[in-house]
Amino acid sequence: MSTGKSRKSLFKPCIDLHNGQVKQIVGGTLTDSNETLKTNFVAKYPSRHYAELYKTYNLQGGHVIMLGKGNEEAAKEALGAWVGGLQVGGGINDTNCKYWIDAGASKVIVTSYLFPNGAFSLDRLQGIVDIVGKDRLVIDVSCRKVRDKWMVATDKWQRITEFEVCEENLDMLSHYCSEFLIHAADVEGLCQGIDELLVQKLGEWVSIPCTYAGGAKDLEDVRTVHQLSGGKVDLTYGSSLDIFGGGLVKFDDLVRYNKEALS
Repeated sequence: MSTGKSRKSLFKPCIDLHNGQVKQIVGGTLTDSNETLKTNFVAKYPSRHYAELYKTYNLQGGHVIMLGKGNEEAAKEALGAWVGGLQVGGGINDTNCKYWIDAGASKVIVTSYLFPNGAFSLDRLQGIVDIVGKDRLVIDVSCRKVRDKWMVATDKWQRITEFEVCEENLDMLSHYCSEFLIHAADVEGLCQGIDELLVQKLGEWVSIPCTYAGGAKDLEDVRTVHQLSGGKVDLTYGSSLDIFGGGLVKFDDLVRYNKEALS
């Protein structure tokens, strides 16, 4: 019988890029038109500043997300500042996935490419696995609530697909990737609390590492995620964090929490 201590949920950092700048936005307002976009924060520092900060504290498993076009140079700058230390997502497909690994990403994160016209394509998933391998692939099953179900949302979280986030589908996907990233798009950027039911269900459903993002508003949220998921789900903080202009959560407190959780 194992006597090892159980794993604790961790804080996972992020770098969200929009029009080449580090930003924090309200996820549900992201469309092809900037007229609807609600922005919580625009950084005065370049992307590499945050990559270097995360590297300093060895915050493993963070992700760089390109929200639309015009973010490639900023993404490469972040990856170059911590080669092998950050994942990258946003527009990843079979033609560019290897490019981003070569650019320094630890893993590539794929979403919309797997759901042409809103329907899941196993052929597309297998194609990317054949190129980068399961161990270098994260599947983003970010979702929106539709009645009593969570449905994968693609194309800046505006297209609701036919693919449900549920135990059966996550089990199937886990055979092709090493990790899940799940934004709860309905609460992303609002700083009004996490989707606790989704976190609880993910704790029941996932068998591989999983990071949840959306709504985190205080330090207690990472402890709540740990309790709800049994330590199987990690948490990303965005707009509430002081390094992104927020006044609710201190980055130093999260660094301290991670250090204690890993000790």
